[in-house]
Amino acid sequence: MDNKLNIYNTLSRRKEVFEPITPPFVGLYVCGPTVYGDAHLGHARPAITFDLVFRYLQYLGYKVRYVRNITDVGHLMNDGDDGEDKIEKKARLEQLEPMEVVQFYTNRYHKNMEQLNTLSPSIEPHASGHIIEQMELVKKILSNGFAYESDGNIYFDVEAYNKKYDYGKLSGRKVDELLANTRQLDGQDGKHNPADFALWKKATPEHIMRWPSPWGNGFPGWHLECSCMSQKYLGDYFDIHGGGLDLQFPHHECEIAQSTAAYGHEAVKYWMHNNMVTINGKKMGKSLGNFITLDQLFSGENEVLEQAYSPMTIRFFILQAHYRSPLDFSNDALKAAQKGYERLMSAVNALNKVKAGADNTVDIDILVAECFEAINDDLNTPVLISRLFDGVKIINSLVAGSEKISVENLNKLKKLYHDFVFDILGLKAEVEAVSKDHEVLGNILDMVMAIRAEAKQKKDWETSDKIRDELKIAGVIVKDTKDGYEWELES
Repeated sequence: MDNKLNIYNTLSRRKEVFEPITPPFVGLYVCGPTVYGDAHLGHARPAITFDLVFRYLQYLGYKVRYVRNITDVGHLMNDGDDGEDKIEKKARLEQLEPMEVVQFYTNRYHKNMEQLNTLSPSIEPHASGHIIEQMELVKKILSNGFAYESDGNIYFDVEAYNKKYDYGKLSGRKVDELLANTRQLDGQDGKHNPADFALWKKATPEHIMRWPSPWGNGFPGWHLECSCMSQKYLGDYFDIHGGGLDLQFPHHECEIAQSTAAYGHEAVKYWMHNNMVTINGKKMGKSLGNFITLDQLFSGENEVLEQAYSPMTIRFFILQAHYRSPLDFSNDALKAAQKGYERLMSAVNALNKVKAGADNTVDIDILVAECFEAINDDLNTPVLISRLFDGVKIINSLVAGSEKISVENLNKLKKLYHDFVFDILGLKAEVEAVSKDHEVLGNILDMVMAIRAEAKQKKDWETSDKIRDELKIAGVIVKDTKDGYEWELES
C-alpha cells in the first residue's frame, strides 16, 4: 500500500508502522459503554476516535473486523471487586428488570452514535451473552496456578503472575508499589494481597444478576469480559485494542494478565488509548456528576450550555484535538468548532461552482501529500484539518477567479475533500448545522447586498466600496461572483 499508517503503541510507547497480524482481516477491539445511563460527551470521544481508526484502515484497503462490546453485567464500583453493580442499582431504583435498563440505554446509545455518524461495529457482543466463556477462562487461569478460590470468590494472584510475567508493563506500574499503595477494601479479607482482582464474585442474597458456576452462584468480574470476547471474535492474537486512557489501568492491564495467564502469551499487538474530555480541567464522567449528555448537547438543555450544538459540530470539536491529547469543554470551543465545520462544508459545496480550464496555477499534489502525511502520523487530525483549511483558501481563490485549475487537478481536489471530509473524518452535511443566527445574518446580508448592487448599477462606487469595507470591519467577508456574491464570517 502507498500510504503507511504510523500509530502510537501504548505498550511500546513509540510510533510504529502499522503491520497487521490477523489476515484475512485486521482485528480491532474497543471497550464500549456500560449501559446504565445516557451517553455523554466523554463517551463520544472513544466512539469517534476508533470510528476514525475503522474508517481509515478500510480506506487503506484493509478488511476490518471491528468488535465493540456492551458491558451489561459484572461492572462494579471499585475495579470490579466491591460495591454495587451499576445496572442493578438502576434497576432497583426504577423497579425494572436489569435487562430492561440495558436495552433502554443501549437503544439510546445507538441513536446517539448514529447521530454522530459513527459506523456500526462488525460485532457488538454483550458481556451477559458470554458467561460460559468467562467461566472457562477462569478455569484455565486457576489450572495454570495464577488464581485462587476464597469463599466462593476467585481472585487473580498478581504476585504469582509477576514471578513469571510482567504485571504492570502497559501502565508502567510496579507490583511492589501496587502492594504498598493499594488500600485494603472492606469485604476483601479473602484476598492474598490488595492488588489481586476478582475473576468471579460470589453473589450475595440480594444480588439479582447471578449464574451457577463450579464455585457457587455468582457473576464475573469486570475485567474478564473483554479478554473473553476479544479473543473469541478476533482470535488468539489480534491487531488493535482501544479504549479510553482511564481504562489503561487497571482494566487493560488486567486483560493482558488474564490472557497471558490462561494462554501463555499476550493477545494484542497494538494498544491505543484516547485521552479524556475534561470540564474545568477535571475528567467528565457520571461518577463525578459533571457530565453533559449528548442529547443535552444537541438540544441545549443543560445549564452550562449557551446554545444547542449539532452532532457534526461535536464530531468536528473532537477531531480538532489529537486523540491522545486532553480535550477541555467550553462553549467558546464548541462555537469555534461550529464555525470551522460550517466553513469547511461551505468550501466543499463551493467546489461544485469551480470551473476547470486549460490553465492551472495551483499545486494540488502538494496539498494531497500534506493531508496524507498528517493522517499517517498517528492520525493527526488537527494538522489534517489545518491542511484542509489551507485548501479552503485555494477553493475560495478558484471561485473568485484569482486562481485557475485544470480538469485533472479539479478532479484531484474534489476527490481529496470527498475522501477526507466524508469517508475518513466521517463528517456529513446537516441542515441543523446552520444556526438560526447564521440564517438571520444571511437574510440581512441579502438586503444589504441588494442596496450595494443598486449602487454599483448606478456606478456609485463610493457607496458600494463602503458597504463592502464596513462589512469586513464587522467580520463578514463578501466576495463578488459571476452569479452574485458569496459571504463567510472571518475566522
